[in-house]
Amino acid sequence: MLTKKYLSSVKGFSFIFLFILWELLSNFSNPTTFPSLLVIVKTLYSEILDGELIFHLGITLYRVFVSFFIAMILGTFIGMLMGNYKKFDTFFDGWNILFLNIPALVLIILSYIWFGLTEVAAIIAVSLNKIPNVIVTIREGAKSIDKSLLQVAFVYKVSKIKKFFIFYIPQLFPYIIAAARGGIALIWKIVLVVELLGRSNGVGFKIHEFFQFFDIKSILAYTIAFVIVMIGLELLCFKPLDNYSRRWRT
Repeated sequence: MLTKKYLSSVKGFSFIFLFILWELLSNFSNPTTFPSLLVIVKTLYSEILDGELIFHLGITLYRVFVSFFIAMILGTFIGMLMGNYKKFDTFFDGWNILFLNIPALVLIILSYIWFGLTEVAAIIAVSLNKIPNVIVTIREGAKSIDKSLLQVAFVYKVSKIKKFFIFYIPQLFPYIIAAARGGIALIWKIVLVVELLGRSNGVGFKIHEFFQFFDIKSILAYTIAFVIVMIGLELLCFKPLDNYSRRWRT
């Protein structure tokens, strides 16, 4: 069996190989279109010192988290209803399938047309793109709830609030975490498109600005900064919660 230490070494080596490959390609390419890692890091450092990157990154993260919480709250609520009530599920299943198949770009454009080039329109566009995915995951989780545990709570006359938080939510928790992990990964990508199309700030806006000036090194610098933040969120928040949910199930 492969040890964790060995697997970590392989993962580390894969990144080293990627860096070496990047440097080799940059040496044989046009430095303007394929800058070296050193140039990208210098650009990243310069943008941080200037304050531009921190400002626009903060705005983008604000949009990511607001959209994320709206999508999770509404998606979880609707998903639980559809998972527990057959008639509700039958009625709204077609709606959910419809929204799942509408391209993200279409929802973004329609939101801007209907609500204007505003912050509210941007948040709505991002949230609408994620809510159907959350509904699907939570609905399946609600359907897999062990009804015998709920019957035990009924026999012992446990209050509805306690039954919900002690018997129901812990069983649903792994599905909530799965929806959250997938949600944050999808939402931040959609936020960049929303900013590119209709906002005057944020990482997506800056990437569009750099694109107009063919500034590849700055595009990559902003991208790396944002990816580092999202990976940090995954490792420090979602992964521990996922491990906790797995321990509960076992």
